[in-house]
Amino acid sequence: MFTPGEHTDKGILNREAGKSKFRLTRYYPEPDLQPFIKRYWVVEWDLQGQPPYEQLMLPHPNVNLVFERGLTRIYGIPKLASTAHLLQGKGKVLGVKFRCAGFYPFWKSSLVELSGRTIEFREVFGIDHEPLEQELLAMDDDRRMVERAERFFRERLPERDAHVDLVNRIADAIVEDRGMTKVDDLVDRFGVNKRTMQRLFSRYVGVSPKWMIQRYRLQEAAELIEKGGIVDWTALSADLGYYDQAHFIKDFKALIGQSPEEYVRAIGQ
Repeated sequence: MFTPGEHTDKGILNREAGKSKFRLTRYYPEPDLQPFIKRYWVVEWDLQGQPPYEQLMLPHPNVNLVFERGLTRIYGIPKLASTAHLLQGKGKVLGVKFRCAGFYPFWKSSLVELSGRTIEFREVFGIDHEPLEQELLAMDDDRRMVERAERFFRERLPERDAHVDLVNRIADAIVEDRGMTKVDDLVDRFGVNKRTMQRLFSRYVGVSPKWMIQRYRLQEAAELIEKGGIVDWTALSADLGYYDQAHFIKDFKALIGQSPEEYVRAIGQ
């Protein structure tokens, strides 16, 4: 049976402010779906009588299928540095976060074509989304929602693809090993030349390995700031693989919209 997922808030900006506005719960998939799906996520909110709330997110290099009443869509990796999600009234959504290369076997087209786009459910699965959307969102229990979603995917389980498995292993190394700060580090570990790796990521993920490395290292920096753990910016810059502090600050500001010190002040650290 699936279990609750990890509690990292990486990618959620100013998470403390959001905790009073919505509930976020994550769940791992069953083993047979783990090559394709990273996790399920459920967001529920009740802001009736309150102003709408805008939550800023730093996109991960993953395709998401989001079941939301009347708005069910498949979301490619956003091209924008950050995305804003407006919560108002009362609602609940179920999201399916695919592994970095896990959506390709369902779509069977280059993921770079999906970057910055959303597509209809029917384009991938060949059926209308409304019946499943209505069934899922009528359930008042997360467990039942996820179990029903698992049955849907299990009935359409694609064949394993060796390239998918390889790209997922490389992506996992980027996420889990903070020492991975350059594409050359990945080349050395996995024995795949740089050009081949770039082609694989373009087709199976939709972004370059360099983009993914930078995104995760900057998300780590933002998460550390949220936890009040940043003291030495110069040391952190070097730790994340930057040549100097100025380049780190420039990239952080481009992603977050604020310098590291401005972000510290903004969240009240």
